[in-house]
Amino acid sequence: MGKNKSKKSKNQSKTIKIVAALAAVVFLIYLLNIPGLFMNEEKGNPELNRALKNKTAFSFVKEGELSFVNGKDEQIVKIDVEIADDDIQRATGLMYREYMAENQGMLFIFPHETPQSFWMKNTILPLDMIFADAEGKIVKIHKYTTPYSESSYSSGKPAKFVVEVNAGFTDKYGIKEGDRIVWRRL
Repeated sequence: MGKNKSKKSKNQSKTIKIVAALAAVVFLIYLLNIPGLFMNEEKGNPELNRALKNKTAFSFVKEGELSFVNGKDEQIVKIDVEIADDDIQRATGLMYREYMAENQGMLFIFPHETPQSFWMKNTILPLDMIFADAEGKIVKIHKYTTPYSESSYSSGKPAKFVVEVNAGFTDKYGIKEGDRIVWRRL
């Protein structure tokens, strides 16, 4: 009988640990307000939403360098990039940013090459969106996107990378579909 109580006690202890771990995960999701899991994105965690809307909270952080290369393998222009390579970073992107220098951009990296679609919700700056496949070939460019728009900007073809730069950048430097991106993380 003593063995059964000991076994039962160990099972209860494991159950308590599992429940506590699950509760911690749920609480973390609540704090981070991962969109769509528990709350309406607009309500969510008030502190997180205040931080997101505090436009000064976002400043550029150089995490890599990216070159646009033409069909002759000649560099067209090189920029510094901030890298968005997880779900939260990709969902936030350049939202609430009031300024980005001409030689800066954001590189979105997706785990798989699939058709991609972006919008401009909560994005103050007009942007050029450059979609590239797994080899870095530019498959679609959307120029002069509309700030705050919830319209969808689609890659039209499978893409693994998206580069966002200030509106007019691709016209200024003559970047076109068929050119490539080459990048490195710092």
